[in-house]
Amino acid sequence: MERYRGLTATNGSGQFDSARRWFSVVILGIETSCDETAVAVLNSNGITHLLSSQVDLHKQYGGIVPELACRQHIEAIHPLVKEVLHRAQCPLHKIDAVAVTIGPGLIGALLVGVSFAKALAYGLRVPLLAIHHLEGHIAAIFLEHPKILFPAIALVVSGGHTNLYKIQNKGKYQLLGKTRDDAAGEVLDKGARMMGFDYPGGPIIDRLAKQGDAERFPFPIPHRTGLDFSFSGLKTALMRKLSEHEDQRDQFFIPDIAASYQKAIVISLVQKSLAALKQEGARSMLLVGGVAANSLLRHRMKEETERMGIALYLPSPHYCTDNAAMIAMAGLSHFERKCFASLDIFPNPNFELT
Repeated sequence: MERYRGLTATNGSGQFDSARRWFSVVILGIETSCDETAVAVLNSNGITHLLSSQVDLHKQYGGIVPELACRQHIEAIHPLVKEVLHRAQCPLHKIDAVAVTIGPGLIGALLVGVSFAKALAYGLRVPLLAIHHLEGHIAAIFLEHPKILFPAIALVVSGGHTNLYKIQNKGKYQLLGKTRDDAAGEVLDKGARMMGFDYPGGPIIDRLAKQGDAERFPFPIPHRTGLDFSFSGLKTALMRKLSEHEDQRDQFFIPDIAASYQKAIVISLVQKSLAALKQEGARSMLLVGGVAANSLLRHRMKEETERMGIALYLPSPHYCTDNAAMIAMAGLSHFERKCFASLDIFPNPNFELT
């Protein structure tokens, strides 16, 4: 991690991250859908990616403040692009295309990235590649696993999304199920807040759960039928258990309740994914998104897919959370298929992946 121009930037693992293949084109990726300003260069040297995090800024408010996120993106994006080009040893004129997230996300945050990308593509006279944020998360798999078995089922699980897709082939997505209320990551964050912890709460619950007894406080497994998810009832159940044991808490109470709460969420995610695999006759499972870094979810999904004889593909933890390497990778697929966007394109906060 290093600090420059008032920004804190990281490149995933903290070192130059080489891809496992060589690329014949140069793609600049930009991601500003929420609270992370991320840029990446995909070229013959591999993948170079940088991130300016806003976690410390939003932590004091207990969640993301859209206006503040937008302002931070404006301050961060230009220095980050200059720095990532320098680290990738890539002159500006060598860029073959600019890939950018156009949705879903916070409209103000998206506008910053899309406006910058459009101006850059216009000035360089190169194609603009409009990337769906969830397609980016799915593309993160291909950064480390260039060839996967199709058809595949992808579980995209994050603070804003919990979706199941069938992927017949690269670039062909069919939505099978989604959350009817809160996303799994959102429920983890809000659950942590109820327990008295800061935002983001998902990683905190993951750490606490490793010290706890997941059988002590049984939580109901939500919405067992179909392939849609529902998690809002778990927040109510957690609130009740915290209230019921207000005066009866021992030193193990918080780790135990965190472990029990997390277990209910993970069981729901895994059960729905396995049902989708069986229903669609898929050959592989892809687990992506910020919550894909959760240790229990990764462990349970690995156990169950091995039992079924299904290939499981997991991104490294630094590719699970929002990053621009995944946007550049999705952009490469668009570039190869000549799926270019018009320069008058506008970001769509409710963009559907089809």
